[in-house]
Amino acid sequence: MTSGGCSMNKNDKYDEQDNEIKKRLGKVKNKLLVMSGKGGVGKSSVAAYLAIALAKAGYKTGLIDVDLHGPSIPRLLGIKGKIQPAGTPGKIFPVAGIPNLSVISIEFLMGDDRDRATIWRGPIKIGVIRQFIADIEWPELDFLIVDSPPGTGDEPLTVAQTIPDAKAIIVTTPQEISLADVRKSINFCRQVKMDILGIIENMSGLICPGCGKKIDLFKSHGGESVAKKEGLTFLGRLPIEPEVVLAGDEGRLADIKDKPLAFTEEFEKIIDYISNTAKK
Repeated sequence: MTSGGCSMNKNDKYDEQDNEIKKRLGKVKNKLLVMSGKGGVGKSSVAAYLAIALAKAGYKTGLIDVDLHGPSIPRLLGIKGKIQPAGTPGKIFPVAGIPNLSVISIEFLMGDDRDRATIWRGPIKIGVIRQFIADIEWPELDFLIVDSPPGTGDEPLTVAQTIPDAKAIIVTTPQEISLADVRKSINFCRQVKMDILGIIENMSGLICPGCGKKIDLFKSHGGESVAKKEGLTFLGRLPIEPEVVLAGDEGRLADIKDKPLAFTEEFEKIIDYISNTAKK
């Protein structure tokens, strides 16, 4: 109790917010945190396509983008919806994507200027992420995919602490400069006691459109070797696919799901593994 008559101190507010978060996420069976040790490895594209593939497989799926400085999920999916207030005061509904998919992104809070820079210090970012997760009125979900900011700083740590029962999917590219950061992500997960579902090696070769041979632009098998060395599951290697890049830029990533591409075929194996290991 303060002299000004306020009956709630900072710890009380955090406890109340923690209860709100548990309540909001209590309807979610499986929570997957897609993370990477560094930017530029295609983490957001993997998170978006993972959510799309699960939704199209019939699972009720949520996708939350908490990358405060580089939210890209709405653009990858071509979603320009506006946040709607929920029935509960102060709560909001996620935006509808394709059937079975609900999406929420920090970008939805930025108004019409999607190119505006977000300039926030650590404590503000921590508070924003926690409040953002606490205020979302999710329906009952089979999967919640969280697109986390790259690295092992304030934002991923806040997500890991706020959603402690999430499992991590770590995205890397094959070359050593990316693998070095992957090892940091693995150690990060172990320090915060977050289970690691597995490692995905993205940009793993290019299928030549002329001869059909695979070209290893960024080496190969790096992610698999790290997974084996660390005793982790290697989920799969996703080749560079120009159609995926084009679809993402045009906001129609969901359209490639049924196309016979090496990328989609490899991703189906990943979805099968995730489905078989998920809580029903």
